[in-house]
Amino acid sequence: MRHRVLLASIFVLIFPFVMPFTALAVNILIYGLYALGFNLLFGYLGLLSFGHAALFGTGAYLCGIAIVHFGLPWYAAIAVGVLSALVMATLIGSLAIRTRGIYFAMVTMALAQCVYYLFYQAVDWTGGENGLRGINVRTINLFGLQFDFINPLVRYYVVASFVILAFFVLSRILASPFGAVIEAVRENEARARASGYNVIATRLITFVLSGGFCGLAGALSALHLSIVPIESLHYETSGTAVMMTLLGGMGTFFGPFVGAAVFLLLENLVSLWTVHWQLIVGAVFVVCVLFFPEGIWGTILKRIKP
Repeated sequence: MRHRVLLASIFVLIFPFVMPFTALAVNILIYGLYALGFNLLFGYLGLLSFGHAALFGTGAYLCGIAIVHFGLPWYAAIAVGVLSALVMATLIGSLAIRTRGIYFAMVTMALAQCVYYLFYQAVDWTGGENGLRGINVRTINLFGLQFDFINPLVRYYVVASFVILAFFVLSRILASPFGAVIEAVRENEARARASGYNVIATRLITFVLSGGFCGLAGALSALHLSIVPIESLHYETSGTAVMMTLLGGMGTFFGPFVGAAVFLLLENLVSLWTVHWQLIVGAVFVVCVLFFPEGIWGTILKRIKP
């Protein structure tokens, strides 16, 4: 779709003014970016992973560790978080990428649980069960200017700038010859291999790229929350990415953000009425899967296409 980055960016820029409160808008941006990275692997390559929490959590923890234990500035800490997620994705991908189907999903989940317990046991570095605390970023210094990161609107637009950059990078990946190879492998792996493409390398590179987006989301989450809870690495966080992507529309550019918005809005609104909000969200998810198999955004695109 032409101008998809421009349209998505405009929406992101006006988004905080249509949300009930800015903190929710920031969460939607972060988890939308997380689902965006997951969708590159799941929606465009066709591989279901239950281990992406390891990539999100690694980015969050290493960003936090860079600030808390090494005193690095915020931008360097984000870079550390993204690079660490890329390394983790390379390690997990190298072990899991030769499997397929449910075996791939189970292997990624098992490896992600290994990462969970690794960070859980490294109490001196990660805080263990209590999570990593003390990630205090109060000001953002940029080109000689200082911005108050405690201000909710400033915080939103700092996060939004990284999200818009991620939009551009993802769009370039999908529009490149490599993006066409990704979709070719998804549609017919045997034919892609017969055409001379290295299917294993394509899977691994896509997994690593997916990890980079998820690591960036994790790093931004650490700055936003000022803590990194151990739940960031839990398999439920992996399941959240799956739900958001399916709700919005797998294999669509903006679908993961729609799914993240619907999921988090339902969580915040329904939890005001009942502690059993998971039951309501689960029912909405089932309805969407049954009646909107392309997802909310995917169904809208299908209806408006001539």
